[in-house]
Amino acid sequence: MRTILVVEDEPQIAALVRDYLEHAGFAVLPAADGAAALATFRARRPDALVLDLGLPRVDGLDVVRAVRRDSSVPIVILTARGDETDRVTGLELGADDYVVKPFSPKELVARVRAVLRRVETPPPTDERIAAGDLELDLARRRVTAAGRTIQLTPTEFELLATLAREPGRVWTRSQLLDRVHGFSLETYERAIDGHIRNLRRKLEPDDAAGTPRYVRTVHGVGYALVEPED
Repeated sequence: MRTILVVEDEPQIAALVRDYLEHAGFAVLPAADGAAALATFRARRPDALVLDLGLPRVDGLDVVRAVRRDSSVPIVILTARGDETDRVTGLELGADDYVVKPFSPKELVARVRAVLRRVETPPPTDERIAAGDLELDLARRRVTAAGRTIQLTPTEFELLATLAREPGRVWTRSQLLDRVHGFSLETYERAIDGHIRNLRRKLEPDDAAGTPRYVRTVHGVGYALVEPED
């Protein structure tokens, strides 16, 4: 049974989320503030987090920062903060998905299942993807770029694997969301922009010129992996 840490300071919402997740077959760990969330996460190591942002004691964005220092566990942000800045900040810090209140509990469960599938679904044995000096080991979910090991979240890994399978192909945000999420719900397409920025920061930390070496933007369309030079 997969365990979900639900971090929510509003008792009614926390109970609603817990009930729907438990009905879907998950075990639930509750936390009502950011400090309790970090203590529970470190002690129990849940399989995923559903995380509010406006929390007492430690803000939700600080919880994401702390968790991402040593873990790629899936994180779904659930919050009343619908401002685009908060969305982008949460995603760039490493959250995998973002659900704005008021929300559909069934959709939230579907999104939790989706982020877990990115971790659970075993790829074909020993399948690897190579594009220039970029290498992905799908079985072990490992990435190297120019010999450097890159730590990615589940969502970032799936995005990069999708792009790397077809270097040069231009993917729209909608197509990438469909590949990553695996279910057809109306979602926030600009979430992809945050994940791509995160990928670039990790793949190209010394890119002072601002010209991406691996993932390029096709303005007005989407993104593509840069084709390796012969």
